[in-house]
Amino acid sequence: MFASSLISVSKETKLMGSSFTFTAVANDRKSAEASIELAINEVIRIEKLISSWDPNSETSQINKNAGITPVKVSDETVELISRCIKISELTNGYFDISFASLDKVWDMNKTYNNVLPSAESIEMSIRNIGFQNIEIDKNKSTVFLRKKGMKIGFGGIGKGYAADQAKRIMENQGIKSGVVNAGGDLISWGTKQNGKPWSVGIADPKNKDQVVSWLNITNTSVVTSGNYEKFVKIKGERYCHIIDPKTGWPVKGLQSATIICPNAELADALATTVFVLGAKDGINLINQLNGIECYLIDDEGKAHFSANLKKDYWIERNVNNIE
Repeated sequence: MFASSLISVSKETKLMGSSFTFTAVANDRKSAEASIELAINEVIRIEKLISSWDPNSETSQINKNAGITPVKVSDETVELISRCIKISELTNGYFDISFASLDKVWDMNKTYNNVLPSAESIEMSIRNIGFQNIEIDKNKSTVFLRKKGMKIGFGGIGKGYAADQAKRIMENQGIKSGVVNAGGDLISWGTKQNGKPWSVGIADPKNKDQVVSWLNITNTSVVTSGNYEKFVKIKGERYCHIIDPKTGWPVKGLQSATIICPNAELADALATTVFVLGAKDGINLINQLNGIECYLIDDEGKAHFSANLKKDYWIERNVNNIE
């Protein structure tokens, strides 16, 4: 039975270069707002820790010293990188935080003047990709990139990690139901103030303001990677921001990949991975992972599901082509 006095409080703000929305269901506005402010401060702290744009961040210090010397960092950063390496091993390197060495080759904010990056520049950059060359010493709390020119970046997992940590902060403040939406990396817990599950829309890749399907969820995360988020057009062809770390080229085949998973960090990493792998291999990977599902939309607009998605989650669909 849900008390009629429960209220839902939301706040939207820009963090980590994206729009974050925090929602807390509580008995009173004051405690809801206080928990949200603490969650925002937590995301700000994490951004300062792992941002590639902040020259003082631990990520920047690691990158500056690639091929030179190990860098002493916080236990938190060591553990985050350790988990990233485990995901790289799980995905056979299709998720790899050392993809960041491609940042000089592909920049979705750059004007390319209808000229593709050269094959030579891409080849030079992918030589520096390889999670196997990230060396961690947990006893000394150091990280070392073995090759000069290597870089790491948390663009494929950082917002998910921040969402999980913001949720933890809000729960510690007594918030038993809520949502953190970290620019599309969403984690939910509990239910809405009326006791019903949270409804999460999957955007239409052709018009992201429209929804093609709804998922009803609680105590889980939903993360979508899409080719409509960031891209450049060169010679009339679209090149999206999601790069295959094996080839150094932007990925084609899918318009969006949505992962449903207990935590946002893993969902974030797997959304990127599945987008790179494509529908067939991506679904094959997800079907081997317990408690994780996916919903994919290919370049032709056809939807593809993992094995148990329709069984485990109620879906209202607006699309016709379902596999």
